[in-house]
Amino acid sequence: MPGLFDSIALRGLTLPNRIVVSPMCQYSADNGSATAWHLAHLSSLALGGVGMLCVEATAVSSEGRITPGCLGLWNDDNERALARVMNTLREVAPVKIAIQLSHAGRKASSAAPWDGGQLIPVASGGWRPLAPSAVSHKPDEPAPIALSVDDLTRIKGDFVDAARRAVRLGFDAIELHAAHGYLLHQFLSPISNRRADRYGGSLENRMRFPMEVFEAVRTAVPAEMPVGLRVSATDWVNDEASWTLDQTIELVKALKEKGLDWLDVSSGGVSPKQQIPIGPGYQVHLAEAIKRETGITTIAVGLITEAQQAADIVSGGQADMVALGRAFLYDPRWAWHAAAELDGQVQGPPQYWRSLPAGKNAVFGKISFGMR
Repeated sequence: MPGLFDSIALRGLTLPNRIVVSPMCQYSADNGSATAWHLAHLSSLALGGVGMLCVEATAVSSEGRITPGCLGLWNDDNERALARVMNTLREVAPVKIAIQLSHAGRKASSAAPWDGGQLIPVASGGWRPLAPSAVSHKPDEPAPIALSVDDLTRIKGDFVDAARRAVRLGFDAIELHAAHGYLLHQFLSPISNRRADRYGGSLENRMRFPMEVFEAVRTAVPAEMPVGLRVSATDWVNDEASWTLDQTIELVKALKEKGLDWLDVSSGGVSPKQQIPIGPGYQVHLAEAIKRETGITTIAVGLITEAQQAADIVSGGQADMVALGRAFLYDPRWAWHAAAELDGQVQGPPQYWRSLPAGKNAVFGKISFGMR
């Protein structure tokens, strides 16, 4: 089995190791445009020696933002602002960079977590969320606007437009967000999808719009550029019809035939009734099952915090890669420390080589400073 510090190929892209920084919303954009915060935040993570850094959930339209502060890529201003960030990252770090494209659906128009995270009414500066069906996320919230077929065509075009902007910006890969109760997940789950047309009802129909979006994006970007998907493998809701692991496996089989390059395996988010057994590595078994049944390249996520834990997931064949989020916020040099603990090697800027404690030079390979 490969190890945590072995390279891995995703279509035309080769990652130097199997450690990924998960996309983590920062709620700090200005009308969708990246700010100085994004430059500081991503620059810190880009220097950490990871295999791939994934930029946070990036809305493909204004109404597709989770919060008013969410990053977006729907207009030229957004593209120019993100270009400033990308240009700096490319100058200082060799890290491979992906972007996660998203539409929040009925979970849009929310306050930032530190402001409570609840739905912002239109009268308070929010907007009417859009969804597969006029079914609210919480019983006490107003119902979202049910999307028409013409709306679906427009949103699919928004994903394609954002993907093309990502290509122009020099991103190495794209991940589509179909997890955590956002729009593509809302189509998959019968909890949120009550449609009676060809986009609702049967599993095939509920899969239809997410698959159309994937195919449209896959066609719009260069053939060598990998495109992955983050999915909630289960809704964790047992007392009503919901999205399950078995259905996820069927979705992955269908998408793999269309050119899916990896699956980022998360769970939950579509219903406040979810019952999640949270603990270290609590979602890893989902990635393992999907990998076993479909052969797709998988990323395991969810309370993976320790170096040996991450290494065991990869070497044990439970997933091909691991993605960490909060652990990297706490320790942007997590990959350095993991390499030091496990006798691995990662990339590091030469300006920082002398920072390593005595006896840890092998973390960056053989180092010779050549100083007088």
